[in-house]
Amino acid sequence: MLTIERVAEMQAKAESYRKEGKRIGLVPTMGSLHEGHVSLIQAARARSDVVIVTIFVNPTQFGPGEDYERYPRDAVRDQGVAEQAGADVLFMPQVGEIYPSGFATFVEVEDVSSVLEGRFRPNHFRGVTTIVAKLFAITKPHVAVFGQKDAQQAFLIRKMAEELNFDVSIIVAPIVREADGLALSSRNVYLNANERTRATSLHRSLRYAESLVMSGERSAGKVCAGMSRILSEARPSQIDYIAALSPESFSEIETFEPPSALIAIAVRFGSTRLIDNIVIPISEKREAS
Repeated sequence: MLTIERVAEMQAKAESYRKEGKRIGLVPTMGSLHEGHVSLIQAARARSDVVIVTIFVNPTQFGPGEDYERYPRDAVRDQGVAEQAGADVLFMPQVGEIYPSGFATFVEVEDVSSVLEGRFRPNHFRGVTTIVAKLFAITKPHVAVFGQKDAQQAFLIRKMAEELNFDVSIIVAPIVREADGLALSSRNVYLNANERTRATSLHRSLRYAESLVMSGERSAGKVCAGMSRILSEARPSQIDYIAALSPESFSEIETFEPPSALIAIAVRFGSTRLIDNIVIPISEKREAS
């Protein structure tokens, strides 16, 4: 596996791959790689001749008081994980290489960036879409893979790529979970043992919602209220949101309608903020009541 730190070198290498007729797959990450990231790399491997993994803890997507400084970093371990998973190139730039002095250009998707995660983390998605746009320009991929756990992020990146005419296919890979259902996340290391146990309530609440909708319940309010009870029993420090959404528009819905719906949640245990979601297929069947 080749490791590159400079933008110009990465661009030149990507261009050489394209001239050779090779299909480039990109997996952008912030490091602290786990099995969820491995699944993204494998998804890119299945669709590409060359897989580029990027590791960059992006300062512009962190707000004041967030965990930028303490975000887990282990470059040596990450290099081993990426290579073992099938990466051909690891792009690991320094902050100054991506955001040189005087940097003042940002990419922002309006409206959807300001709701849910955007409401609790102002300017977060501006940082996300900016860095992804830059990585597209630097690595020149044909396909880029993101995780479903960050559902709003995936929606915004797909919208950005379409509206700015990036010639990149966006793939959203399924959530990878622990045996007890907790979605894999680099931030799970912040949880103490008690919080870790209580955090399994996120998945339990989503499975509860799935069972209600699949059995015919169509009221988003009823489903979200039931989820709130399950989450509250786990004594979180805060429930930021429970939202029923249209996967096509990311707008909130009051009634579950075919063909599918997305339920997204954000919950805090101690100082750790966790997100999770589920996409539920919906049939034409109506509830008996």
